Amino acid sequence: MNEDEERPRDLAALAVPLVGSLEETGDPWLPFRLIDPSGAAVEAVSAYFRDLQAADRSEATIRSYGMDLLRWFRFLWAIEVSWNRATRAQARDFCRWMLVAGKPSRPHWRRPQEVPDPSSSRDAYAPSVRAHSETVLRGFYEFHLDAGSGPLVNPFPLDRSRRGRRAHAHHNPMEPHRNERTGRYRPVVPDRIPRSVSDAEFNEIFARLPSNRDRALVAFYVSTGARASELLSVTQGGVDPGRQLITVIRKGSREAQELPASTDAFVWLRLYQVEMAGLTLKGRRQPLWWTSRTPVRPLTYHAVHRMFERAVDAAGSTVTLHALRHTAAYRMAEDPELPLTDVQFVLGHALLTTTQRYLTPRKQDVIRRILAHHAQQNRKAAERAAPPPAPGYRPETLQVLFGGAG
Repeated sequence: MNEDEERPRDLAALAVPLVGSLEETGDPWLPFRLIDPSGAAVEAVSAYFRDLQAADRSEATIRSYGMDLLRWFRFLWAIEVSWNRATRAQARDFCRWMLVAGKPSRPHWRRPQEVPDPSSSRDAYAPSVRAHSETVLRGFYEFHLDAGSGPLVNPFPLDRSRRGRRAHAHHNPMEPHRNERTGRYRPVVPDRIPRSVSDAEFNEIFARLPSNRDRALVAFYVSTGARASELLSVTQGGVDPGRQLITVIRKGSREAQELPASTDAFVWLRLYQVEMAGLTLKGRRQPLWWTSRTPVRPLTYHAVHRMFERAVDAAGSTVTLHALRHTAAYRMAEDPELPLTDVQFVLGHALLTTTQRYLTPRKQDVIRRILAHHAQQNRKAAERAAPPPAPGYRPETLQVLFGGAG
């Protein structure tokens, strides 16, 4: 049946249960697997994960792709369509469902027995999430098309105006290159200006941190510009206080790189190490960061993320942990004595154009300068409108008495 002849599906009445899961296996040969409602692994997804691993994709990337595939398979299970029989009509409805239905309500991890209200959470999926999902699913079906194990037509096609054309055929050499292979159902992702934290807001959040470990973490984040997962990769042997360097494992290349940090960060780190003396394992290859509760375990990204969320909520702010990386990047980019190529190296950007985003003025700075401009214009207008002094009065005397121009 042609997709134009298929009957429209009532997406407003569609319920997509949170069945199945993405399971971490602990097996280095297959780090994750997708589990269907019956408890069996979806072999089509496992084959795709093996192909990603062969292409040198990290476990974090495989997990990210797996979450997008889990969302797609839950939709297919709800409409009772097999993955290898999905058409562009189902792909179109899935993209519409993500756009309109919003994120599902999930039970709180502390109260799993409570049934959430379906109408309590209607936050829409961000355009970046929907764009990432479309890209992952298009790649998933392209893999099975090449292997001959999927449908004959990719349910997530390219844009009609882009298919069959040579990439960058009409590209203006004065403009940056754009993606010429855009999916038909791919949303428009706005180019957002990275958000940084002001000094006053940062000080308020820092004052709410409860422990020396948390203060050391935040001080390293805002002085090195490392990603959250990269800073957690530091081992005890990767700290060099004498040279003020720490060694992190880069997220993309997974190579070790030394990053300079502030003196305050090493002071908080030393206080934390004194507190944890005798509670953690010692060794150059042992993790640097550990949980506060006993028995101590290596600190995870989700624990750090939740720690920072609690401090932000207590300070009445809305910033995220990743905003600390943006803050560090802005601070370095604003230093006229620091070349932008040095900032690029510290941040680990592959392209200099990515680092140049931090040359964009911040909203709060623009507002402050514009308000100062308006105030200055008002002062100049008031000075121009002031009448001249009457004959017999000395202008310098009036200036001493009343201030401003005589």
